Amino acid sequence: MLTHPLPDPIAFSIGPLSVHWYGLMYLLAFVQFLILGRIRANQPHMAAAGWKPHDLDDMLFYGVLGVVLGGRLGEVLFYNPAYYFSNPLEIFAIWKGGMSFHGGFLGVLLAMALWARKMGRSTVAVYDFIAPLVPLGYAAGRIGNFINAELPGRPADPSLPWAMIWPNVDAIPRHPSPIYQALVDGLLLFIILWMYARKQRPPLAVGAMFVGLYGLARVFTEYFRTPDYEVSFAGFTISAGQMLSLPMVAFGVIALIITYRRYRT
Repeated sequence: MLTHPLPDPIAFSIGPLSVHWYGLMYLLAFVQFLILGRIRANQPHMAAAGWKPHDLDDMLFYGVLGVVLGGRLGEVLFYNPAYYFSNPLEIFAIWKGGMSFHGGFLGVLLAMALWARKMGRSTVAVYDFIAPLVPLGYAAGRIGNFINAELPGRPADPSLPWAMIWPNVDAIPRHPSPIYQALVDGLLLFIILWMYARKQRPPLAVGAMFVGLYGLARVFTEYFRTPDYEVSFAGFTISAGQMLSLPMVAFGVIALIITYRRYRT
């Protein structure tokens, strides 16, 4: 079995300023957004639609606000309202971790809608443009969770070669669930979505594909993660993450069916 190394969450310090690995992972996510965004803007069908690499700079500012504000509010409201309302100053301690993807997702949707309105662009076209740029950023965030020893997995068979003891939790071997989510919800989803988005697709198809596939991947990887809490519905027990992701699967499937039917007619 492996043992979580519990690295120092502080990457380095400059005088009184401490730079955390978690923050660096978010910085990495924003950098890859710019790099991939410029590549995407230069793809023939994107360039023909009027996208230019310099669009990314202003868009990123809106996206950062959406990710940070939405992600933190999602963590507070969806997962730990009792704790944060009892310790309100902790809401601002984002360097300690605790960012909800679903909250960040809603925050980015709103931020991009505002950016689209400002620029006179179609909101759907903006969503289709940014969708392939999201998964690797998400993967970076999950690596940050792993470094912070957050989101421990469910107990695993000790014979599993990568079963891992999280000393900050207990001595039980567990699945390294943040790594699973970085690889499946992040890297694998990026590969599929990037290949799909290389060609012209019907309006909203790329965005809907991202929403549906992410929701499906998250429902799967949640089976290996210790749930924040679980709910029972119609005789089934699902985790908080699955409960928030199932509507994404439904929306993605319905939106894809509708957009392809309209495109063909």
